[in-house]
Amino acid sequence: MSIKFLAEDDRPREKFLLKGKNALSDAELLAIIMGSGNRDDSAVELGRKILDSVGNNWHNLSLLQISELIKFKGIGEAKAISIATALEIGRRRAAQEVPEKIQITQSSDIYKVLQPFLSDLQTEEFWVIFLNQNNRLIGKSKLSSGGINQSVVDVRILFKAALDHFATGIVIAHNHPSGNLKPSQEDLKITKQISEAGTLLNIQLLDHLIIAQNSFLSFADENLL
Repeated sequence: MSIKFLAEDDRPREKFLLKGKNALSDAELLAIIMGSGNRDDSAVELGRKILDSVGNNWHNLSLLQISELIKFKGIGEAKAISIATALEIGRRRAAQEVPEKIQITQSSDIYKVLQPFLSDLQTEEFWVIFLNQNNRLIGKSKLSSGGINQSVVDVRILFKAALDHFATGIVIAHNHPSGNLKPSQEDLKITKQISEAGTLLNIQLLDHLIIAQNSFLSFADENLL
């Protein structure tokens, strides 16, 4: 269904999904926070009126009290609180420093990231770490649980997730609840399969870790990649 056929209050949300948050005007962003307008104005029109009253400046809007916001037709206490809350979140975000992403330089760095998730499990799980071009961690995900074989480690899902993260490198890992760190033939096979698939997509497999309770084995350190 085209956006123009939707109710006006629904259009900003659809636009967000179809074109992304950067495509929305300030009035449309405010409309999503409010959810609805009033009998005479759509949420976007009401948002435009509110912003016009403060010179189209988010900082000025954040200075308005709840009692001032509810003077606008269609803004009750609940909507006023939602607006104030969103602006307070924005203020706190602006005041915080962007956390630096963890840089992976050796296998022990990977172990530190995944050990809390994998070391004490009674069943096997398969995880992947996504890295940017500077080998900084940009995400991690559990892909499966159970035995490690081609049926439970779907290479297509793995690399779709890597592409979604815009990763240039990945590290895979799984645990051995038995404590035995020796790679199985299936471990070696899936490692090779993932490495070859990554080469085609220009996403490098940097390592594969087998994790036990208090120790780990790195395929890269053991020259098994």
